[in-house]
Amino acid sequence: MSIDSGTYTLGPDTGELLVRTGRSGAAAKAGHDLVIEVGSWKATLEMATDPGRSRVELTADGGSMIVREGKGGIQALGDDDKQGIRETIDKEILKRTAISFHSNAVAPSTNADRLQVQGELELLGRRAPITFDLTLGQDGTLSAAAVVKQTGWGIKPYSALFGTLKVADEVEITFAGKLAD
Repeated sequence: MSIDSGTYTLGPDTGELLVRTGRSGAAAKAGHDLVIEVGSWKATLEMATDPGRSRVELTADGGSMIVREGKGGIQALGDDDKQGIRETIDKEILKRTAISFHSNAVAPSTNADRLQVQGELELLGRRAPITFDLTLGQDGTLSAAAVVKQTGWGIKPYSALFGTLKVADEVEITFAGKLAD
């Protein structure tokens, strides 16, 4: 499928932006793999007739992260646990900063229903290159996934229990949305 030329805006009412974390360390069984929803974000997809002139931009509020679920662990995450994780992300990890992505190249992929997007992700005032595929569904859906290594942006992965329980350095960012009809 191809997307008609034009500018498309996406946000929480047309899609979801999620952060998926894993765990590591000697006490990994005690922790949880988290699915964290970004509550406030906006993406712009500008499709040109020539895909090379297209662009993708995204901004997200680092303080809008909401723990949707926690898998694994010795016991289930309660609402107080989820709130505590949210506060830790906001105050200690992302420090209430904005997150942004700006593409510098959008090109057709070898698979006809995908675009390869290259650009820079800015996180905690640091910029680094990142590449991902944007998959286009027949029904106007879009999806993408990218792995971000926290230490690449100067983030020390969260740890507890004297360092024996850690959030894995690599987190997966996923996006799923639908273009407006």
